Amino acid sequence: MTAGQANPLVAVIATGGTIASERTDSGASIPSLTGESLLALLPDMPVDLRPIELMAKDSASLTPADMQEISDKVGELFADDAINGIVVLHGTDAMEETALLVHLQHGLNKPVVFTGAQFTADHPKADGPSNLAAAVAAAIDPANAGRGVLVCFGGRLLPAWGLYKHSSDVADAFRQSRPLENPPSPRLAAALDSVRIDVVAIYPGCDSVHVDASLRADAHGIVLAALGSGNANPRLVEAVRRCADVGVPVVVSSRVPDGLLVSSYGGGGGGHDLAAAGAIHSSTLRPGQARILLAALVASGASAEAIEHMFADFVSDATP
Repeated sequence: MTAGQANPLVAVIATGGTIASERTDSGASIPSLTGESLLALLPDMPVDLRPIELMAKDSASLTPADMQEISDKVGELFADDAINGIVVLHGTDAMEETALLVHLQHGLNKPVVFTGAQFTADHPKADGPSNLAAAVAAAIDPANAGRGVLVCFGGRLLPAWGLYKHSSDVADAFRQSRPLENPPSPRLAAALDSVRIDVVAIYPGCDSVHVDASLRADAHGIVLAALGSGNANPRLVEAVRRCADVGVPVVVSSRVPDGLLVSSYGGGGGGHDLAAAGAIHSSTLRPGQARILLAALVASGASAEAIEHMFADFVSDATP
């Protein structure tokens, strides 16, 4: 900053999560601290902070409507010229999903950084204050506006695209399945709070009962958390065909956290056979984020061809 210039202003959206939690007498951790009280824990920094108390929830209990509310608030703050950057305090269970939703719905004109904590505010190893300080520092760097939505956690600053939580009990909690230099930013602005996308776990010997249950529940789309590079079995191939017959898109991801997913295996139920039956492979995004992208596409009225194109585009971007 030059002499006499005002400090940059960062808006800090509090949504709950472990960073805002303390243990009760029963031993349960619940969000109880406000954003303002969390900001009071920060060291002196050359920045002005504006706390915004949006909600106080564990991210495991967030609904699509809650995620949409967070995204809408970020969009509202983009329009405030006085704000130089935005930090979102969020629980880690669903941080990668909400961060991706914000990335999908907005063209960034200022940095947006998500952060949180693995340990509660009253834990001896409380990591919330250090994560928050690092996130605020990242939010005042204008260069970060060009990187898409970021997650600042455990000493890392990672783009939201392809992010997943890799550990439940260490401070350095997040990784990317396959980093992309230029993550797509499709601007899918339609609200997704009325869209139902189910995630179905695939395991050796499974049948199609859960896919069929999703169809009966009028799901708008299904994501398969498949095996390996995106494989299942012949019963799931037939289920995918039934979905295709009624216009319900099926995206194939994997329970394997890292690596590029390729629909190459046959054998009656491999990724190649799923694709032939009408499924779309998610080359980079794992099930949670694939669900968010599919929901955003469906909410925006994307055609089956457009959905396939969106996921297929990322194959070329991610190819070594």
